[in-house]
Amino acid sequence: MFSEDYAREGLARKGGSGYNSGSLMLAREIEANVAAIKERLGDAARRAGRRADAVLLVAVSKTVAAERVRVAIAAGVPALGENRVQEAREKIAAVGRPVPWHLIGHLQTNKVRDALTCFDLIQSVDRLSLAEALSARAERDGRRAEVLVQVNVAEEPQKGGFRPADLRPGLEAMAQMPGLRVRGLMTIPPVPRDPEESRPYYREMQKLLEAARGWGLGHGLTELSMGMSGDFEIGVEEGATIVRVGTAIFGQRGN
Repeated sequence: MFSEDYAREGLARKGGSGYNSGSLMLAREIEANVAAIKERLGDAARRAGRRADAVLLVAVSKTVAAERVRVAIAAGVPALGENRVQEAREKIAAVGRPVPWHLIGHLQTNKVRDALTCFDLIQSVDRLSLAEALSARAERDGRRAEVLVQVNVAEEPQKGGFRPADLRPGLEAMAQMPGLRVRGLMTIPPVPRDPEESRPYYREMQKLLEAARGWGLGHGLTELSMGMSGDFEIGVEEGATIVRVGTAIFGQRGN
């Protein structure tokens, strides 16, 4: 359970300012949000005949101040997600690594070295040139980059990721990259007006993952990252092993 002592220590650090009741109220809000998301996630898993602990909750902390991230960690979020390497690097320096950090945003090839230093899992490998750069850098460092392959399941022209028809040749090419370990797939569908609008896309992603497991590319394709604040329950019902929730935990950005 969250403690007031942690709120005093974590939320009072910014600018050396003192603890106040507003900080504690914010901490309690985040704790309540985390508890509510975990309950909803568990209910969705049970509806699908799954265990709640089969789904990893990634708290998306982009633009969220480090002191609020500390509160979320104390409230029990098991992983954190960031969109930008520089922001993550600063936050990791302030917060440390009590839980894994995931990159969920677009990654430029010139940021590969820093990304491999910061993140335990890179969810957004959206092109072969990035996969090649990650593999080369990881091999040079004597390691393997842990990644998910981003699929543009709705084939939206403004979004990155492999089209479903291009997924097999992409995965076959990545299977030959010695510095890469592909653990599964990730997608960002069109923003739904109603959560149910995401269901066909998530259903298609589950089919793609099952197909990919039959392509003889190894046995490491276990993860399916899909579902955000507005539709994560649909993602869980359709087989997600990772959901990415930001606003429902931290509130609207800028708050």
